[in-house]
Amino acid sequence: MSTDRLTNEQLFERAQRVIPGGVNSPVRAFRAVGGTPRFITRAAGAFMWDAEDKRYIDYIGSWGPMILGHGHPAVLEAVQRAVTEGLSFGAPTEREIQLAETIVDLVPGIEQVRLVSSGTEAAMSAIRLARGATGRSKLIKFEGCYHGHADALLVKAGSGLATFGHPTSAGVPPEVVQHTLVLEYNNIEQLEAAFAQHGAALACVMIEPIAGNMNFVRAAMPFMKRLRELCTQHGALLVFDEVMTGFRVALGGAQSVYAAAIPGFAPDISVFGKVIGGGMPLAAFGTSKAIMQHLAPLGAVYQAGTLSGNPVATACGLATLTEIAKPGFFAALAARTRSLVDGLQQAARAADVPLAVDSEGGMFGFFFAAELPQHYNAVMATDKARFNRFFHAMLDRGVYLAPALYEAGFVSAAHTADDIAATIAAAREAFAA
Repeated sequence: MSTDRLTNEQLFERAQRVIPGGVNSPVRAFRAVGGTPRFITRAAGAFMWDAEDKRYIDYIGSWGPMILGHGHPAVLEAVQRAVTEGLSFGAPTEREIQLAETIVDLVPGIEQVRLVSSGTEAAMSAIRLARGATGRSKLIKFEGCYHGHADALLVKAGSGLATFGHPTSAGVPPEVVQHTLVLEYNNIEQLEAAFAQHGAALACVMIEPIAGNMNFVRAAMPFMKRLRELCTQHGALLVFDEVMTGFRVALGGAQSVYAAAIPGFAPDISVFGKVIGGGMPLAAFGTSKAIMQHLAPLGAVYQAGTLSGNPVATACGLATLTEIAKPGFFAALAARTRSLVDGLQQAARAADVPLAVDSEGGMFGFFFAAELPQHYNAVMATDKARFNRFFHAMLDRGVYLAPALYEAGFVSAAHTADDIAATIAAAREAFAA
């Protein structure tokens, strides 16, 4: 049935009859900011159009994958060619090898990868692998970091220092998360206390090196350095969740940013998604051959997926990685992103509005606060009401930002200087409103 003549509101009403909340991923429902979700009909370059044919400058980029913008010619050509060859085989293809080789070449320390279909699947499998390789059960995660919706990771912080967490979702029994320890991001004291108490039982620590699910909060260098030291000292594996940051903040991922400042730094296991699929359902986890030998069919850690290494998805991902690996790509993307956040901050200052900003590569965040938050509770203490007003003011002016204050934003190679200037001009009006 055609939706060309239906408004966003009509589509939302229709969707709610057959889809819980009217959406297939909760943040899309606009519950955090209020109002009616925009139903997108098409996208090109840096823009999206909704059902009412209103155009938006897109700073979500499908939550990160569209680093080249929508409809990049090289990506479209690769996907269209792959589609004619077959949608799915359930058997190995050479393209899977090529994508794995590309990831291994671009990320030092990774010797082998396993392709899967989603970030949730990759993170879940990485934890299972860490547990299988170490023979231990416990894991640490950090409040505000999101690693997908696997049961063991849907956890909020406990009531005190170094206590185990509690389920944040109905349907997750407490015993499922009994081995998950939740700590405050960037808190070295808590980290040391947790290792002192549980170090011998810890299989792994999973972290977003730059958290994109409490807006944009980066792990401080001293915190990351100490985390690496403690993991090494106690035999726990350090798992980097780079589903969002991988090939988005730098060609070598966020781990390359930390390696540049911490000599010899590398995580033990890395999890990737989003950009490596170029907009198609594809993710991966990888590490050394020694650890990967524990994975089936070689070892006892089981993982499988019918659509893993899908031929269309791998074609899309390979074409994307080929483009972003070209000389100068990330320098240009980082400069474009920095010009956006600097412009937003200048516009806020002119209106006497407190705004803290940060960016790395093509990923950015901003907070209505005097300084950048360092952990989840500080993020939640920022001015939510002001963010919601700003979000709608920008949406009205044709700028599509993440519909929640706790989500990072993304710039693509398709965003031009004029697009950035138009966004900053809209922000000036929004701050003044």
